Amino acid sequence: MTNKEVVAAMYKEFFNDHDVNAALKYVREDYIQHNPGVTQGRAGLMEGFAKKFEVDPTFHLEIKMMIEDGDMIAVYLKNVDPEGNTKCRVVDIYRMEDGKLAEHWDVLQPC
Repeated sequence: MTNKEVVAAMYKEFFNDHDVNAALKYVREDYIQHNPGVTQGRAGLMEGFAKKFEVDPTFHLEIKMMIEDGDMIAVYLKNVDPEGNTKCRVVDIYRMEDGKLAEHWDVLQPC
């Protein structure tokens, strides 16, 4: 899989299908998280989003654009409700290593 394909699969399986175990395939165990609201490491990501999916069972992200530069992937996306209304806009930036997400930064724009 290309880096973009890995990121797209992660969004589909982990974030949109709410399968936190998908992180085992796509995220390094030593994942570095720069969002202070999410715990470090793959386990922290899985735990944090398992709770989020319980609180918000309709959580869904629509990828609008991906840009790749070397081992970096930038993703512009929208968090949408079941009717397709934008709840938040996001730019996620990932550093890839050995075909997996290794490091993450994000910027959020509430609507």
